[in-house]
Amino acid sequence: MQFESVIGQKDTKEQLVQLVRQNRLSHALLFLGKEGSGALALALAFAQYIVCEKVNGKNLSAIQAASLFGEEPQHHPEKSRRANFNNQPSTLNDSCGECPACTKAGQLVHPDIHFSYPVITKKTGEKPISTDYIKDWRAFIQHDPYANVYDWLQFIGAENKQGNITANECTDIIRKLNLKSFESEYKILILWMPEFLGKEGNKLLKLIEEPPPSTLFIIVAENEDLVLPTIISRTQLVKIRRLMKPEVEAALELRSGVPVKKAMQIAAVAEGNYREALLLLQHAEDDWLHMLREWMNAIIKTGPLAQVKWIDETAKMGREKQKQFIKYFIHLLEQTVKIRVSQVEEKGEISDQLRAETDFARRLNKLCTLGQQESIIRELDKATYYIERNANAKMMFHALSIRLYHIINNKSLILLN
Repeated sequence: MQFESVIGQKDTKEQLVQLVRQNRLSHALLFLGKEGSGALALALAFAQYIVCEKVNGKNLSAIQAASLFGEEPQHHPEKSRRANFNNQPSTLNDSCGECPACTKAGQLVHPDIHFSYPVITKKTGEKPISTDYIKDWRAFIQHDPYANVYDWLQFIGAENKQGNITANECTDIIRKLNLKSFESEYKILILWMPEFLGKEGNKLLKLIEEPPPSTLFIIVAENEDLVLPTIISRTQLVKIRRLMKPEVEAALELRSGVPVKKAMQIAAVAEGNYREALLLLQHAEDDWLHMLREWMNAIIKTGPLAQVKWIDETAKMGREKQKQFIKYFIHLLEQTVKIRVSQVEEKGEISDQLRAETDFARRLNKLCTLGQQESIIRELDKATYYIERNANAKMMFHALSIRLYHIINNKSLILLN
């Protein structure tokens, strides 16, 4: 993968290139970015940039002039690697995408780029490592590098099993990185989702702190609070920001051929999460607004029988669809709050869908106060949390319906405490 294939993140791409050009690269980087921001895609592109033969000057006599990490040169002391990078044309702000190293890196088969990620135990007593799933990993990443760990675990048939990066995996990482590089000057490990690495991750500390020569760790995480502090303290932090709305719009238009208006609507709901945008696109034909109207009418007007019918139908949907629906409701509530606060009327030509959503928002403003709307959003956030943790859908939506009834009809917020 090349930098040009990564959505947005212009500043981060430039930062990474400059770290290489100026020999300021740490032996261990922590790419920290929320789901759908492209942290893994950036890690893949950066690894390819490092091994690219045209970028690193493999065919030039200065190849061994100095280390990528700024160490003293061992050969050809009269030449410096820094000069090698700075003398390259500006096109080398990205990997060439054509040399043998780039071809292999793009196919995830480069022998000096290693991967570590959560895996599952399929049989009692087996001790799986990432290499056991490498064919699945290649197919998964080449299909969608913006997918999350839930997508990955479902891809390998985890169902309700918990993924882990095990002690055996740590041992295998140590073994692989102590081998000599095969083709590139550098050995690279991309460790995805260190949040799944328990205390056994301490086995890697010495390797991260004192790695073999020309070894680079790229650790890709979403939640800093779930990563071992001992690992964080030994890495150079690279923060990956959320994608901006225009970046998501442009990606949907160019990559998926989405019409401009629909791309704008999806990007607004996705909130900088490209994975979310693709899921919304996948369910674009689902009439979330109609489903939401039915739910609200069942809660406020038609009563328990209508609620039970709606809940039964909703519980049959998959978890991802349930999450998409709740996220859509949260988005509408946020729009409702904006309309209440700004009192700005929608001007110019708007789609029928946007007109219907605006009408729903105005009706909700008449029904609920600002405090009630904020309380509903908090309840919906909790519901998303429970869905992600395999809560019983019927029980969860029954409880949520009761809470929304009390918030709306009784103006009671005490339940939230």
